[in-house]
Amino acid sequence: MTVINLIRDASEIGEARRTAAGLARRKGLATDVEARVSLVATEMATNLLKHAGGGLVAIGEFTDADGSGLELLALDKGTGMADVARYLADGFSTAGSPGTGLGAIARNSDNYAIYSRPGTGTAVMARFLAASGVVPDAPGIGVVIDTYPGESICGDSWVTANGRRGATLLLVDGSGHGSHAAHAAETAVQAFADNIDKECVPLVEAIHRALAPTRGAALAVARLDTDAQVVRFVGVGNISAMVATDGEARRMASYNGTAGHVAPRIREFAYPFTGRPLVILHSDGVSARWEIDAYPGLAACHPSLVAGVIFRDHRRGRDDASVVAMRAA
Repeated sequence: MTVINLIRDASEIGEARRTAAGLARRKGLATDVEARVSLVATEMATNLLKHAGGGLVAIGEFTDADGSGLELLALDKGTGMADVARYLADGFSTAGSPGTGLGAIARNSDNYAIYSRPGTGTAVMARFLAASGVVPDAPGIGVVIDTYPGESICGDSWVTANGRRGATLLLVDGSGHGSHAAHAAETAVQAFADNIDKECVPLVEAIHRALAPTRGAALAVARLDTDAQVVRFVGVGNISAMVATDGEARRMASYNGTAGHVAPRIREFAYPFTGRPLVILHSDGVSARWEIDAYPGLAACHPSLVAGVIFRDHRRGRDDASVVAMRAA
């Protein structure tokens, strides 16, 4: 699960730093890396307050084409930047500070990326590697996931796997919220792992059967079939899905139902792609009333920025919420 730190006043800058450092320590990152994580968390939170009047810092682990480690994502709805390169240069400031914020984030991260548009806000990603090395055919992954307000456990979950049939993503939203929803989500994730080498329809059918003793879930499976150059998609319930390829975006179709209880149609749809397609899945804790075209250039950005911007702008705030973006290797 992503740890969300809201930045609304100066006291919350230190809390974001402590949260990030604690997660780095538990992840087993070296002492010098933990220090860099603390510095970047501080710069991110400070920038949010100075330049956007606040925002959020999302902190979580990652494992994808980059390797594995810790990720920090700063998200705001401020004035944005027309010239990102100018703001990255040390010495440039609009708030009377030394102007080293974005430059410090870039220098102290193992991998960083920025998406910003004037008038709509900014998203900044910083990654710190615990283990590097390119994994053959591994996709890039970006995730933001958070609990129902007031809950300590999340009923949404996700997993990816590089099975022999291609890189495959599952997003599951356990019915309701709290421990029972989380149990349904965990059951689905385990069934996914146990059946990963099946074709998509038998895979979802196996998850459907495994969920029978639980309260059920909405779920979607997306597979990157690079041999056939298609995204294979099977959805049950209200998981929203989109694939962007070659400058075009298409919504992917799910059937109504609740996996584990009533799923009258479990059917695969195939969506052709060229190049390196981007797949986005999200639960109904995030409004489906968005279009990727409303964010010029975002579809070409790192998947973490994609997930973060959609989460930032379209979270409903009354349910578990998750956005997962996956880009083909």
